Amino acid sequence: MQTIESLKRKIKSARDLLSVVKTMKVLAAVSIRQYEKAMKTIAEYNRTVEMGLQVVLKQRPEGIRIAEPALKGRLGAIIFGSDQGMVGQFNEVIARHAVSEINKLRVKQENRKALAVGMRVISALEEAGQPIEEYFSPPGSTTAITPAVENLALKMEEWRSQQKIDQIVIFYNRESSASYSPHTTHLWPINPGWFQNLEQKPWPSHAIPFFTMDWNRLFSSFIQQYLFASLYRAFTESLAGENAARLASMQAAERNIENLLEELSSQFQQQRQSSITEELLDIVAGFEALK
Repeated sequence: MQTIESLKRKIKSARDLLSVVKTMKVLAAVSIRQYEKAMKTIAEYNRTVEMGLQVVLKQRPEGIRIAEPALKGRLGAIIFGSDQGMVGQFNEVIARHAVSEINKLRVKQENRKALAVGMRVISALEEAGQPIEEYFSPPGSTTAITPAVENLALKMEEWRSQQKIDQIVIFYNRESSASYSPHTTHLWPINPGWFQNLEQKPWPSHAIPFFTMDWNRLFSSFIQQYLFASLYRAFTESLAGENAARLASMQAAERNIENLLEELSSQFQQQRQSSITEELLDIVAGFEALK
């Protein structure tokens, strides 16, 4: 049976741990709000880029066609995970989803390049059968997302120009109702059907803006901004999903610690009451012996 002193120490440790868990809950909730705000901002930015593309496509010079590229079966996969723990099955879920979707593309293993954003997702991917050749550290705040996107965009350009990668697919967990779910985005090549739908989409006003810049240069610039927005959105949604997973884990830990505290407090009260009863019995016995 545990002593009163040992129960006191366990109760104190549990309360300290509960305080840490509550602090982590608050930090996760605050982080989710920050990344959700960044998601709204990039959504507006992406809408502006799409409207610019729509203007350019509606004034496409004759003879310029956006043909569907011929794929040669070389794939670049980018999988977003986490660097920090206490996120439950966050990394395992996206790893299983990514490997399943990659296998559906029927690209040979030797023609695949896989990059992990987050150290902890690497082991989950390798266990699922997809080795990782490169690793990027995920940003720790909203201000660090833009440099991370720029570095990842440079790596994608290197894949395309030097290693002849003709397909780039990104996989990340998307935050949804205080939880998360895996998501896939075929980043490159861009579907020509999307360009066609954008070109045929009605313009929201009576007059379409005009431009004087070279059409090819302007179109290329908008495509770069579109890719930037897509990567930025992947980072923000993955980070929001990671913090949603951490918040859920901390909520479960909080319930477990509170249950443990209740049990320890009950044991402490029983032990304390037993100790008091024994002392009273000793006093009565001593009094009777003296009497």
